[in-house]
Amino acid sequence: MSLDTGKKSGMNYAPETARNARRKRLELRRLRTKVTMATMDSDEDHQIFNNYGKGIDNHLKQHKKNVNVMENDCCFEDNDGGGNPVAISRKESHGWISVCGRRREMEDAVRVELGFVKVMSSAEKVSRPYDFFAVYDGHGGSAVAEACRERMHEMDDEINGRVSSHDDKDGGPGGSKSVGSTAVVALVGGDKVVVANCGDSRAVLSRGGVAVPLSQDHKPDRPDEMERVEAAGGRVINWNGFRVLGVLATSRSIGDYYLKPYVIPYPEVTISDRTKNDEFLILASDGLWDVISNDVACQVVRRCLDGRLMRRCSTNANGSGATEAAAVLVELAIARGSKDNISVIVVELKKSS
Repeated sequence: MSLDTGKKSGMNYAPETARNARRKRLELRRLRTKVTMATMDSDEDHQIFNNYGKGIDNHLKQHKKNVNVMENDCCFEDNDGGGNPVAISRKESHGWISVCGRRREMEDAVRVELGFVKVMSSAEKVSRPYDFFAVYDGHGGSAVAEACRERMHEMDDEINGRVSSHDDKDGGPGGSKSVGSTAVVALVGGDKVVVANCGDSRAVLSRGGVAVPLSQDHKPDRPDEMERVEAAGGRVINWNGFRVLGVLATSRSIGDYYLKPYVIPYPEVTISDRTKNDEFLILASDGLWDVISNDVACQVVRRCLDGRLMRRCSTNANGSGATEAAAVLVELAIARGSKDNISVIVVELKKSS
């Protein structure tokens, strides 16, 4: 799509409105630092939060008019027209936030289904509900991530014919072959946490003050993944980071038909027994994990849930501590230079059990 530009002295100039829109986007993305309302316990804490940003607060303050209630999850979504959508959820036991960040397009998606399924406990002989939490990180477009958000939690019903199947969307056999998405899904019950991961999004459990990864990133340079790709006839090339055929920076994804059979959609699944020391669960896209370690992420969430850390301009004074924690993680990732979409879910396990 070409811009209608004026001419002056043989040079093209964008209309004033276009310049204003661009200036607005730059202002939204400009990083500013702020002092946090927190009790810092050590020099390490000061270093962790030194570059803590306030971009999300500014964004929410300036664009309250474009707020729409989203289905099934007491959340709102904001889009200022400049490529900066924000979605936030507030619940007592969990919270999530999804932001465009420095990207031009939003390709992440989040889905939460409380009471997703009931499973019979073999020990207690009673049905226990499991909640469904998922983060999808799209690439090449948002179609596959959005399809996962709408369909992933219904797959069991589709297979058993309890709901009608959907038509193929982009990224399917009849759609674009270069669109894909990662997926990290957690089923949280009273006695177990089940995590399935395909790609480089990640699930991390905080247990007794220790960060416990419940998934492993599917990176092309992971020895077993590289061996699998090469055995299938593909190559892992170091082109601005290790990539399958020099293109895709993850070795497993949903979609990406042009990279089959080297990139596969099969997840790795872990099943963990719940313990009394379990504190919370973090699910996030690589926009967070590329700049924040598991340990630091858990430290941030723990301080938020303990009330030792909050945003100065927080819009969540009477809301979920988990939502506040997710927002702080996103702000910290932006301050540390994350260039990707960022989506974070925080689940308080002591409240969800």
